[in-house]
Amino acid sequence: MIRNLWSDEAAAAAGGDLGQRIYSARLIGADPELVLHGGGNTSVKTTAVDLFGETVSVLHVKGSGHDLATIDAAGLPAVRLDPMLRLQDFDAVADDVLVKLQRLNLLDPSAPNPSVEMLLHAFLPHKFVDHTHATPFLVLANLPEAEAALRELFGDRMALVPFVKPGFGLAKAGLATYAANPGVEALLLKNHGHFTWGPDAKSSYLKVIEHANLVEAWLADRRPAPLVPAAALPVAGIAPVLAGLR
Repeated sequence: MIRNLWSDEAAAAAGGDLGQRIYSARLIGADPELVLHGGGNTSVKTTAVDLFGETVSVLHVKGSGHDLATIDAAGLPAVRLDPMLRLQDFDAVADDVLVKLQRLNLLDPSAPNPSVEMLLHAFLPHKFVDHTHATPFLVLANLPEAEAALRELFGDRMALVPFVKPGFGLAKAGLATYAANPGVEALLLKNHGHFTWGPDAKSSYLKVIEHANLVEAWLADRRPAPLVPAAALPVAGIAPVLAGLR
């Protein structure tokens, strides 16, 4: 069972949008069950002032190489959001071109590269977005019958995104799945992980915990019972059998 670590008092002390993002990202990163092998990333859509003193819409998203458990503002680089949203109309964007576009639109040109899933964070029309590789989600996402299992567990609350390599293709596939199911509260990426969101950091974080625990309980109910012999044979009874295997 994954514990809910949220504290309203600590969250209030964290400050505004970026502070809330840092606080809940660290909660996610603090639980190894949610970030298997260090995977996962988080984002928040807000505004920032650029070099010219203009207020612009930005996406703060986890930068490559940063650990969610200890992340700070430097690990959540701000990318201008509007140019990223214009990519929704493209049919294809090469990986190297996408990286250049991301870096071109960083408010701080010395900031780390945004996460490879940055574009899906941008395309989802929600303020706070959490992407995790929690163990229960990975097990569910790798089941051959993942879609049927998802429907049994969540009904129309969650939709399955077919497997696509992370990058522009995944962002487009995620956007298409969301557009076809606009009432969902999360996406399960086949063979990959889980995306959820909310208008505030708390609601998104709580859905991560709720969904992971629901899947974990569902999997536990279907775990086969261990094989136990009806009776243990004495050594004298086993020895002839072993001898025959030589």
